[in-house]
Amino acid sequence: MTDHTGSRESKKPRARVLLLALLLSLATGSWTGVLANDGANDGANDATAAEESGFTKNEIIESANSFFGATTAGLADVVEKAFQDHGRPNAYITGEEVSGAVGVGVKYGRGDLNFKSGGARKVFWQGPTVGFDFGGNASKIFVLVYNLETADALFQRFPGGEGSIYVVGGVGMHYLQSDGVILAPIKTGVGLRAGVNVGYMHFTREASWNPF
Repeated sequence: MTDHTGSRESKKPRARVLLLALLLSLATGSWTGVLANDGANDGANDATAAEESGFTKNEIIESANSFFGATTAGLADVVEKAFQDHGRPNAYITGEEVSGAVGVGVKYGRGDLNFKSGGARKVFWQGPTVGFDFGGNASKIFVLVYNLETADALFQRFPGGEGSIYVVGGVGMHYLQSDGVILAPIKTGVGLRAGVNVGYMHFTREASWNPF
């Protein structure tokens, strides 16, 4: 007579091991899925937060129209171009600029830096210009600002990009960039003349007569 007791008992530990392994596998897979979903949600939340942190197109157009004093033909098209190229700005500058030149000249400006998160501070800028710019004039300027994490990051030189001038219906815009921060100055009417040139904007905390 064959004793099968030992065989049955030897199979029990193996069955328990297999069952434990199965449970562990299911548990690990479940937690992995949860962690993966959490990671995906975090990424989506970060993207949403970044998008929502900037000004909307309507907010910019409304602010620019209010600043320039009237609905300006071509302004919406210029703003649309900026949003297509760089998305939502997280700050903007409203100010005034004076310039004078006979081919080669200088410009000086002052304005208020406004963040989407709130708050404003006074900023100044100056710089040389070279281009189709003769005589002197004063103009209003509205500057879209991208990727500016702190106000201090603005205080540097921003050279203009070649071929970056964009003009529609009496409204002009061009891009300047430094250290990942992008500026899009917008001018209208007679102020456009001072904007169609090559140069840079040097932002400072205090007014300065040195254009360099």
